[in-house]
Amino acid sequence: MANYKNNRKNSGKQISQGSKAIIIFWLIFIIVIISVFMLNADTIKRNFNLLKTRLTNSAGIEEISEEEMPPEDPEIVIIEPPKPEIRQEAKPAAETKPAAETKPVQTETPVQTRDRSIYYTQIDKDGQILQSKVIRKIPVSNSPMTDVLNVMLSGPSSEEINRGILNLIPKNTRILSAVVRGNTAYISFSEDFLFNTFGVEGYVAQLRQIVWTVTEFSNVEDIQVLIEGRRYDYLGEGIWIGSPISRQSF
Repeated sequence: MANYKNNRKNSGKQISQGSKAIIIFWLIFIIVIISVFMLNADTIKRNFNLLKTRLTNSAGIEEISEEEMPPEDPEIVIIEPPKPEIRQEAKPAAETKPAAETKPVQTETPVQTRDRSIYYTQIDKDGQILQSKVIRKIPVSNSPMTDVLNVMLSGPSSEEINRGILNLIPKNTRILSAVVRGNTAYISFSEDFLFNTFGVEGYVAQLRQIVWTVTEFSNVEDIQVLIEGRRYDYLGEGIWIGSPISRQSF
């Protein structure tokens, strides 16, 4: 009898332990289900709405969102056609005679000139070479000596040539520079100045033309002749030009 009671007691303990295990299992299962549901709530909701939409469409009922619903009482707006514009024709303006054009009076500023003495060469009836003085009106500038020399190099006028006036400075001679230092004018000529086809008398005549013309300036007493900026001792056949020359040098 005692063994029976012990066996029954042990079986009761086993049953109670089995019940506890089952309860614990279901609690764990429910917790897992709830956790899975909460983690996948958005997916489950989306699938549920999709299933609901399919069921509704299958029943022939189409849901319309509130945004797509038409207004209950739409306002009726009456648009009147635009009235035709009445254009008034502009009256032609009274004809006015154009004012007479006034042209500005242009006054030419006279060029200021000054009489300058220039010396050329003239051969008299006896064949003697002389200096012939002519007067030229030359515009006033900041380089009067260069202007005078360039006018001299251009040669005498046709009327002066008829009177026998000549320019014996070699053709194509150019003035490269003309500077006054103290009372001496340093005049640099191009290399053409070295070649005179009239011989010794021609060289003397060309030097006299230069010296007499330049010494007409009150601040010049003599001239140092330079060729291409360099000093030469002689011009032609033994004519000294290594130092300044004046009218008294001839």
